[in-house]
Amino acid sequence: MTSPAGMSSPPGTADAPRPASPQTGGPAWTDLRPLVLRLHFYAGLLVAPFLLIAALTGFLYAASLQIEKVVYADELTAPVGRTPLPLSQQVAAAQAAQPRGKVSAVQPAAEAGRTTRVLFDAPGLPAGTKSAVFVDPYTARIRGTLHSYGSSGALPVRAWISALHRHLHLGEPGRLYSELAASWLWVVALGGLLLWLTRWRRRRRQVILPERRTSGARRVLSWHGSIGVWTVLGLLLLSATGLTWSTYAGANVGAVRAALGWQTPAISTASGEHAAHHPGGHLPSAPAIGVDHVAETATRARLSGPLEIAWPAAAGGPYLVSQIDKQWPVHLDQIAIDSATGQVTARLPFADYPLAAKLTRWGIDAHMGLLFGLPGQLLLMALAAGLMTLIVLGYRMWWRRRPRGGLPMPPPRGGWRRPHWITLTPLALLTVIVSVFLPLMGISLAAFLILDILRGRRAKAA
Repeated sequence: MTSPAGMSSPPGTADAPRPASPQTGGPAWTDLRPLVLRLHFYAGLLVAPFLLIAALTGFLYAASLQIEKVVYADELTAPVGRTPLPLSQQVAAAQAAQPRGKVSAVQPAAEAGRTTRVLFDAPGLPAGTKSAVFVDPYTARIRGTLHSYGSSGALPVRAWISALHRHLHLGEPGRLYSELAASWLWVVALGGLLLWLTRWRRRRRQVILPERRTSGARRVLSWHGSIGVWTVLGLLLLSATGLTWSTYAGANVGAVRAALGWQTPAISTASGEHAAHHPGGHLPSAPAIGVDHVAETATRARLSGPLEIAWPAAAGGPYLVSQIDKQWPVHLDQIAIDSATGQVTARLPFADYPLAAKLTRWGIDAHMGLLFGLPGQLLLMALAAGLMTLIVLGYRMWWRRRPRGGLPMPPPRGGWRRPHWITLTPLALLTVIVSVFLPLMGISLAAFLILDILRGRRAKAA
């Protein structure tokens, strides 16, 4: 329901004030509506450009997974052969191609026609970046080498689009744009939904479907409201999950999750149990078992689907085998395998995650277009397109409201005086709390109020 024009139409249209009714709400909402309308107007007008950029770059990011498959088809695919070579032989071929790197993980080919991805810590790479060598699992021929970014393993084109969406390639200062957009998206969406649902109309059908027999401003408003109803749940999800990556609000979200015990559990990688088996307590300098044994152990432990086998982080530490299938139903179980004995020392099934951790995982993966695979990506693209359409329609309504020869005027001032103090006081308190939790929203809200006061004084002086 994002719009710079609120949910009002030009004077004289069907949006004129009407007496309260079961369809439009009671006296409390009648008094509160002008305040919500004015907030929706200013928030939409001033934040909409940031939302438009976020929606456009988000649309590109939702498509980036498919773009990645096309751009890097040579690296990601290999001709199907009869029998895959041992995983250790594939890793050895990758090591020969990347002699200066240290193996950190391997992702065996998950299906026929796919390559094995071997990840290296290589000199000169930034934190969080790996060198990925792609190996034909049937011939051990190297299909290519690329950089792999972050825990999602994004390849260069997807990483570039991701950075564009997150901070416009401006570094940390650029992240302020996306945090501002995510902070206001849920406010504008919920405000628009309230304004639309409580708008007087003769037929319920007009709530979810645009009116066909209207024209002009009423038709634009009808399309704006109907699209908003269909997209509002998705927009709320994007806002909530987007805030988890933000700089300031994200830190507050993390603090709340830690305080409530909603953090994602971590598998135990303690390696002290077998240290006593070595004279003097010295740990071996290299794993005693090979990656083939690890893969077989993971299979016996019923880990299937796309896997990542992470090398021991320290001498004597365990291998960590993780399922990395984030489509639905997700497969995200983990096991730790002793590098000396080959025994499973710890297990962390995704089913044992707390509900809050599961919801966080699903929400983040949905935001990234990983959940549900291609259908999820198409849904994300539809949401982004819907948000862009809402903004364009909102600006169109805003422009149509202008008096002849002037700029569009906002809804009348003074809406905050109408609600009873019993309604206004908790609303003001909630606004303060939310503004502290979402600092950029609080700062921009203060800017809106200052702008509104200055406009009011200027109007009085004129």
